[in-house]
Amino acid sequence: MRRIIASTFVTLDGVMEAPGSGDTTLPAQRGWSEPFMTPEMGKLILDQMDASDALLLGRVTYQGFAAFWPFMPDEDPFAKRMNGLTKYVVSTTLKTVEWKNSRLISGNVVEEIAKLKQQPGQNISITGSGILIQSLLQHDLIDEYQLCICPVVLGTGKRLFAEINAKKVLKLVESKTYSTGMVLLSYQRNGSA
Repeated sequence: MRRIIASTFVTLDGVMEAPGSGDTTLPAQRGWSEPFMTPEMGKLILDQMDASDALLLGRVTYQGFAAFWPFMPDEDPFAKRMNGLTKYVVSTTLKTVEWKNSRLISGNVVEEIAKLKQQPGQNISITGSGILIQSLLQHDLIDEYQLCICPVVLGTGKRLFAEINAKKVLKLVESKTYSTGMVLLSYQRNGSA
């Protein structure tokens, strides 16, 4: 059975929106994660990607990635991996997805993702895709959360766990502190209480 791993950057106040300088939202705050990136963090991200054979993306994240990664040279290890992975795109509005190796999921998303988890293969990674993460959390479909917490407070922006309607209990399985003050916290699903 495949596992779904949600990996994302988040601020101390829970904001996950616009961590990169190329993001189009939160113009005054975008790029907030970049001062905390190190080569060690780059290796962590590549290792996380190598443990997966597919990405699961919401529409907004997909559109941002599809406008950027296909145009990066394959010599860039991130670009090569992003372009090579199978991408499952969850959307109720898109009719087609053009980025290489992309597949559209619409209709009963929960049922389709539960089926994906039953297929053979490696982990399925979610990057960004806050609304999708919130929806899958409600249905207990995410197996692990890898949160890169940046030591910054924005005070505004979309929060990772903003729309949760039930308490979720998670189990800490890994923690690591980086020289920039960024902390990686990995939690696995531990049931509801």
